[in-house]
Amino acid sequence: MDVKKYSQMDIRIPTHNNSLPDKVLKIINQDVEIKTLWRISNVNAIDRLKMTDHGPVHYQIVANIAIRLARILVKNDVEMSIVKNYGLTNEHAELVILLASIFHDLGMSIHREGHEGFSLFLANNILHRILDFLDVEERTIVISEVLHAIISHRSGGTPYTIEAGIVRVADALDMSEGRSRIPYEMGIFDIHSISAAAIDKVEIAEGDKKPIQIKIIMNTMAGIFQVDELLKHKLMGSGIEKHIIISTYMVDEQGSRLVKEFEVD
Repeated sequence: MDVKKYSQMDIRIPTHNNSLPDKVLKIINQDVEIKTLWRISNVNAIDRLKMTDHGPVHYQIVANIAIRLARILVKNDVEMSIVKNYGLTNEHAELVILLASIFHDLGMSIHREGHEGFSLFLANNILHRILDFLDVEERTIVISEVLHAIISHRSGGTPYTIEAGIVRVADALDMSEGRSRIPYEMGIFDIHSISAAAIDKVEIAEGDKKPIQIKIIMNTMAGIFQVDELLKHKLMGSGIEKHIIISTYMVDEQGSRLVKEFEVD
């Protein structure tokens, strides 16, 4: 049976050969159960609920954003929680971030309401299976950290780890180039769909004042809702908010201009 039937794409992030993330991605990209759950999640999200993508494209974007955020923070001497608390490595931190990024919405295959909790027991079984090459103690720590990051992405979630905060923020940053426009294009006109359609691009770079500079490029002022009500909500309490500056730019026939800047002292 061709696993390509179950997903349009493999998940890819910049990895080093034989690193922990690289090893696990090779396993995941050949796993029919995982890819089928992604497919089911998207059927529920897009076809049945007329929501935005909750499948492999979303996970690919979130994983890459999250890994980029993590590497910038590590470069700027921010210690990952799995390193600080358990003496493991930044490879383990990236593994936790990767797995949480691609499994955080698995519960959408069951139901939208409470999907974060449903994601936990689906991911738990899968994680024990795909991480069986790790020793028991190491595997148990990684799985617990992944599950914590998954549940912490919900509304009102409180990350206890840097890794969980990174995934929470990365999830909210998947908003560029029409990524959130499905409801709008289906004729659903509300503040969520209209503001989502206003976001053209998200740029993530190393900053001068803070380690991370996030630039949000809008085509109408409606995009402010996405930043103020959704992104900032996920950022505050994430544990990484003090390391980030968010700058919102409006681009129209008059050119590009800074509309708003947000940072936590």
